[in-house]
Amino acid sequence: MKWYKNKIVWASPFIAFAIIFIFSVTAVPTVQPTPKDLPIAVVNSDEGFQAPGQESMNGGKMIMENVRKQTGSSVNWVRVDSREAVLKGMDEQEYYAALVIPNDFSAKQASLQTTEPEASDIEVIVNQGMNTAASGMSSQMLNGIVDQVNQSVRANVMAGLEKKGATSLSIEQAGVLANPIAKKVTNVHSPGKDSANGNSPMSLFQPLWMASLISSAIIFFALRKLKVSSRMEGLLMKMVQAGIGLVIALAIGFGLSWVASDVVGIHIADYLDTALFLSITSFSFFLMISAVLSILGAKGLPIFALMLFFGVPLLSLAPEMLPTFYREWVYPWLPMRFMVDGLREMFFFDKGLAWSAPLETLVWIGTGGLVVLFLSAFKPGSGKQEKPVGVNSAQH
Repeated sequence: MKWYKNKIVWASPFIAFAIIFIFSVTAVPTVQPTPKDLPIAVVNSDEGFQAPGQESMNGGKMIMENVRKQTGSSVNWVRVDSREAVLKGMDEQEYYAALVIPNDFSAKQASLQTTEPEASDIEVIVNQGMNTAASGMSSQMLNGIVDQVNQSVRANVMAGLEKKGATSLSIEQAGVLANPIAKKVTNVHSPGKDSANGNSPMSLFQPLWMASLISSAIIFFALRKLKVSSRMEGLLMKMVQAGIGLVIALAIGFGLSWVASDVVGIHIADYLDTALFLSITSFSFFLMISAVLSILGAKGLPIFALMLFFGVPLLSLAPEMLPTFYREWVYPWLPMRFMVDGLREMFFFDKGLAWSAPLETLVWIGTGGLVVLFLSAFKPGSGKQEKPVGVNSAQH
């Protein structure tokens, strides 16, 4: 056996390198996710304070100046007028978190130098349902900022009291100075008591994508074996293919909803809405995959395998946490991101099965796939019978 004449043997090192390269590239975004322009709201209502004979102070303004220098380009601090406006923006998924500084912040800071000290308040609001990784990072960042301010205020107050010649602290002063800023953390759009529910949209994406991909491939190869005598008969066959896909999509949507709710234990507030959304998503993916296979044949399957490899790590992170290349050239082309966004709106933002941007995009993807699938019936050679393998068309 002349093994050295086998092209596969010589190509195997290049195939192995290609596999390593693809899997390494897909894992890059999750190695060290670094945020850039992460939208975090800030409400600085501090009115400032001026003691008799002293310069005016505005602790809230000073905090924000220092915070902007520390965070740099990693955070896009969005100035918002009120706490109510912040909550409304979080309902629309505009901010991952918010820092709220009250109007009496400086006045209470000044009271720490007196015999009647009063702790200041700062509120940290975290939009947990928007993205688990980004909201967790934002929460950690804001909590760290408040803790750092606490230490700085404590040190400054102690230094001021020492200049005044204070040799001892009252019990009340000692209690307040132990924690001069009272931090209040408020979580909105929470995934519930089980933090794992925050990743439920991602958990549902993988089985639905695989079921849609495998079903599309099975139906495509099964129907391809059937011979058609005309292009109109081929068009009828494509209609049958789409009809079968609709039945499969309903089975996937309702079946996955049942498994997720009753077997896995994911909290689903509205079973019917979730099942219908998953069915629409699956049908959209089925039509898209079938359309590509009808044009490229089996060569189109690796495209959707690569989408899965790229989709799993990319969709677990917020777009602001992705490297520029992935954020601008890979993430926008992932059709499954609309499924994840739609489920997130339904699970955490009480949107229900409404006509939203994710659902609209999924419908357009399915519509485009259906059009291409039907048009493939009229491509050259689609109405001709295939020649049996191994039989020559002409006898010599």
